[in-house]
Amino acid sequence: MGIATVPVDGPAEKAAATYNAAADHYDEAPLAFWQRHGARLVALLDLKPGERVLDVGCGTGATTLPAATAVGPSGHVLGLDVAANMLARAERKACRQGLSNVTFMDADMAACELPDAPFDAVVSAFSLFFVPDMERQLGELWRLVRPGGRLALSTWAEDAFRPQSDLFGSVLRSVKTDMPVTTRPWERLADAAGLKRLFADAGVAEPAVHVIEDRQVLLWPEDWWTIAMGSGFRGEIEQLSMEQHARVRERVVGRLSKAGLTVTGSGALYALAQKSAAL
Repeated sequence: MGIATVPVDGPAEKAAATYNAAADHYDEAPLAFWQRHGARLVALLDLKPGERVLDVGCGTGATTLPAATAVGPSGHVLGLDVAANMLARAERKACRQGLSNVTFMDADMAACELPDAPFDAVVSAFSLFFVPDMERQLGELWRLVRPGGRLALSTWAEDAFRPQSDLFGSVLRSVKTDMPVTTRPWERLADAAGLKRLFADAGVAEPAVHVIEDRQVLLWPEDWWTIAMGSGFRGEIEQLSMEQHARVRERVVGRLSKAGLTVTGSGALYALAQKSAAL
């Protein structure tokens, strides 16, 4: 077990900066949806002892670690991510769990060259949508799946982080008026038709798509701010001055407290494609 490094350049730098910052909150209780979705995605893959798995955009190991448990000591899992702080957390968690069959690589999925078809399963959990050319990247992941193997990915549903994220965006732009309106890259994949179209355009076998309902319970209004600090919203927060950060946080938490919202959306879609064994 260990962390290898491949140079990161281009669009991945922004994601790396965001998630390196977000790593300090990523495993806190209000973000328990990462672990729920990771375990479900691994169950969908139906991994067998001895199999080889690639987890692209592995974060702190929500999918990597249950996959390593599923394939056992005779199998192996490679977790790849651009955020070194995330990988460091993942490696510590693997050590605590006594998993010696997992390796982590600090690398950009769009620039990391791996040999053809070495993996029984390739998984991308909430990460493919960060790549500008998703079709090309999905085709590249498909290349890494052996004949008879499978490819799985997860993406956020339309309700993800709502209604709180809409309020957050409104407050953010009222405090920092030059903040550009941010598009959520997963929105293109937020329904089964969009996911199937992506797979078709990438030349990948038609996937089975599973719509997963999920809600994250918020014990306190501050819990949603913890989610924002430990997710992709951190990239916007990092653009604020200290004074702006304090104002946005105070207003968001205050409005959420007044609204009495006790859950946030964390629904997802999973797609699973099987490669023909005859290839």
